[in-house]
Amino acid sequence: MSQFDVVVIGSGPGGYVSAIRCAQLGMNVALVEKYNSLGGTCLNVGCIPSKALLDSSEHYHQAVHQFNEHGIELSSAPKINIQQMITRKAGVVSDTVKGIQFLMKKNKITVLHGMGSFVDAHTLSVAGEKETVTISAKNFIIATGSKPASLPFINIDKKRIITSTEALEMKEVPKHLIIIGGGVIGLELGSVYGRLGAKVSVVEFMDGIIPTMDKALGKELQKSLTKLGFEFYLSHKVKSVENKGKKVIVKADNAKGEELTLEGDYTLVSVGRKPYTEGLNADKAGVALDERGRVITNDLLQTSQPHIYAIGDVVKGAMLAHKAEEEGVYVAEILAGQKPHINHHLIPGVVYTWPEVAAVGYTEEELKSKGIAYKMGSFPFKASGRARASMDTDGFIKVLADATTDEVLGVHMIGPRCADLIAEAVMAMEFKATAEDIARICHAHPTFTESLKEAAMAATANRSIHM
Repeated sequence: MSQFDVVVIGSGPGGYVSAIRCAQLGMNVALVEKYNSLGGTCLNVGCIPSKALLDSSEHYHQAVHQFNEHGIELSSAPKINIQQMITRKAGVVSDTVKGIQFLMKKNKITVLHGMGSFVDAHTLSVAGEKETVTISAKNFIIATGSKPASLPFINIDKKRIITSTEALEMKEVPKHLIIIGGGVIGLELGSVYGRLGAKVSVVEFMDGIIPTMDKALGKELQKSLTKLGFEFYLSHKVKSVENKGKKVIVKADNAKGEELTLEGDYTLVSVGRKPYTEGLNADKAGVALDERGRVITNDLLQTSQPHIYAIGDVVKGAMLAHKAEEEGVYVAEILAGQKPHINHHLIPGVVYTWPEVAAVGYTEEELKSKGIAYKMGSFPFKASGRARASMDTDGFIKVLADATTDEVLGVHMIGPRCADLIAEAVMAMEFKATAEDIARICHAHPTFTESLKEAAMAATANRSIHM
């Protein structure tokens, strides 16, 4: 039986990053992955493929709606080749997975493909396609991720009633795509097919979309997506979803109890994700789970067994790839005897629609509920020269700062390249910058980042220059 310093279970962003960092710190590492392909949900059926399709669909949408205004004339109308889009997406995934395989070899990490199940607290059985091997380790890191959640009365047939996984492999552009859930995943995939011409209807239980983010962002994103042709049914509780052959019937009740009936050719169930621990046999290792199936950990990400750690989607907190990566590095450095730092409050959230949405820190709603006095400054992209030049004027940036100390407490943005712009806010907040600090830093002109500077200036004695 092979023995390792560390065995990482799961090869998603949390798992493979943790394995690499452990190897860099001199540990003998094994990485166990259930599937033949490394990279987990993110690389195979999540972050990477969805962004590939989002980019392809945005190029098509620009060709149809913006090229003429830019002075680019096409001899014929652009056509959609959905199969080529899917093929290109598959190529992006393949190249990324190969990159992970290379990194495993470079760092001399033993990769075992098969279902990892605990035999006891120090032993793991790995059931592969051809054989089952047993390995032991001084420490384990559980990084088994999550899978799409559903509602108990919905039968996901993977044909007409689908999850995000099937939405990445469509053979045709839906005529009418009904999305159950107004969160990140549903809106991103809805954007893909909405740009390609599908009618998109979103049914959301809460009174706004992206409900975990600042309410102003959800309202602004709803305006932008409505211009794309989206229809929104907020405060609606879905009660039935039926496959009728080539159509799907969705019924929901609004807050008054009035019934809504929608008929589409596909329904995407996007009501969140749930931790994946099936087959792990956590109980045999003495690892406790909570009522939602998440692995229970302390602040050091140790489970009920001190030598077994857990990271990423399988533990509490936001289900984000970059959160899993940070936790993976954190645990690796703890095992090496270091004193690493991770601030879960400053892990940014991003929605890759267009305009993009990004946020870090407290929302206005949270500050109000906590009774924290704050100042707010905002700046619209329509007042940005760079945004006007690129025809990306939807959205704004909002900076929230402590009313007394001026320390930045939250930054919320919706607009062009906000997925990248948010990093400046995260860095500023990690160093406890004030709104005035950001306002006094020179930003290149013309850039989208100037809008963050202007929002910070607006939060500092309301002195925005261009508003």
